[in-house]
Amino acid sequence: MIGFAKRNMLIFFRDRSTVFFSFLGVFIVLALYILFLGDIWEGDLSQQGITNSKLLIGTWMMAGVIAIASVTISMGAFGTMVEDRDKNIVKDFRTSPVKRRDLVAGYVLSVLIIGILMTVITFIVALAYLMCIGYTFPSILTILEIFGIIILSVLANSTMILFIVSLIKTTSAFSTASAIVGTLIGFLAGVYIPVGALPSGVATIVNIFPTSHAASLLRTLMMKDITAASFSDLPPEAITEFNNSMGVTLNIGGVAITPFESIFILLGYTVVFFVLAVMVLSRKNEQ
Repeated sequence: MIGFAKRNMLIFFRDRSTVFFSFLGVFIVLALYILFLGDIWEGDLSQQGITNSKLLIGTWMMAGVIAIASVTISMGAFGTMVEDRDKNIVKDFRTSPVKRRDLVAGYVLSVLIIGILMTVITFIVALAYLMCIGYTFPSILTILEIFGIIILSVLANSTMILFIVSLIKTTSAFSTASAIVGTLIGFLAGVYIPVGALPSGVATIVNIFPTSHAASLLRTLMMKDITAASFSDLPPEAITEFNNSMGVTLNIGGVAITPFESIFILLGYTVVFFVLAVMVLSRKNEQ
């Protein structure tokens, strides 16, 4: 299993185009933020009397970018699995002494390692950018908590992608699915448009989507100090309203979701999507 996972990782990193397109969603969000979204949101916050609006919205955006990266990178890493099935390479593996469950475990393990590694790198780059605009380097405890959320985010999102990939048979269909995921993930994670600006039905979908919970947890950790400083001259209710409207705090059925509840929700998604993916893959193996 370890050797097979290493083989999948080498294939992923050798293909530069695959690595590049794994960051498609991240690039789209950053481009929109740099071109016009950042200026619009910063101006709105400044008019409300909120200080350090550039750093505040920049931190909010980078936390969302990190959450999105855990999805698109996992999607790109699963391309090896789809290509092996499309080219019938997987049949050669099945004739070897390697057990089928070890093959699936090798694919999943390689995706988890790639996802965690590349998402951590995304966090480091985002942190470097934020420090250039005035962000204070977080404490060691906060960094460890962020790394923990990254691992949990990759687990939940990679199992979700595993379920999607289990339904895909060809590389052309996978390419289409990757483009759709890369484009829509910013909306589903509440990054392109803050959840407070969405219709109630759409906002509910965003609030139950696993990536939104990962983004919420990251924003809670990364924004706690800058939010307190930015709203120091405003009443406490202003912070609550901001957190609700910007997806820092998620609400389901009118009830605010705590960070601990978001963690359990992500763990629940991990189990559910993994079980669904195993059921689909097992059925295909029997055919």
